[in-house]
Amino acid sequence: MAQCGVASRRKCEEIILQGRVKVNGKLVNQLGFKVDPEKDVVEVDGKRITLQMQKVYIMLNKPFGVISSAKDEKGRKTVVDLVKGKINVRVFPVGRLDFDTTGLILLTNDGEFAYKVTHPKHDIEKTYIALIRGIPSKEEIERFEKGLLIDGKMTAPAKFKILKLINGNALVEIKIHEGRNRQIRKMCDQIGHKVLKLKRVAIGKLQLGKLKEGEFVFLDRETANKVFEK
Repeated sequence: MAQCGVASRRKCEEIILQGRVKVNGKLVNQLGFKVDPEKDVVEVDGKRITLQMQKVYIMLNKPFGVISSAKDEKGRKTVVDLVKGKINVRVFPVGRLDFDTTGLILLTNDGEFAYKVTHPKHDIEKTYIALIRGIPSKEEIERFEKGLLIDGKMTAPAKFKILKLINGNALVEIKIHEGRNRQIRKMCDQIGHKVLKLKRVAIGKLQLGKLKEGEFVFLDRETANKVFEK
């Protein structure tokens, strides 16, 4: 049911226990009941649901070294490989994360949703936690926030906050509205502080939370739409 976009897994469990689900015309109010999506007819509140007609939204914590694409010509593991065999629909990544960046990435079969998330006109804020070499000065932070010349083009204004110091290095929170190739790493290089580790923790108001690397969860559309919240 969650894969069909009915609701989150927890909410779907409530719906089942409320006696609102039928399989092949028979009431099912026990959790864990198995169905064959190709043969069984599943109804929620009298309306049939199918994987083919429903949109799927997945939040995944991408591990280091995994490619954020559906396929890789070099045979490397992709984010789609991490969900393969665990879902019954084809999905694709929304946007990208670099090979050596971890954290929140979305997968979906909803092309319109993916377009809105990735199009610059929607000005969606993305939040990262980075461990950088050394401790930036106030002047360096101001340069970063005002915008830097990267690959011949100025970056948009950004946000930069030091969270804590670790053995002479700084753990920082960075918020940007763009998605240029290796943008945060290049911006940090510009102010003289190489990125040692980088993780995306939020897109809009959608937060990764405690999801472990390699794990994923299904989102209902309402939750997925938090990416558009300012």
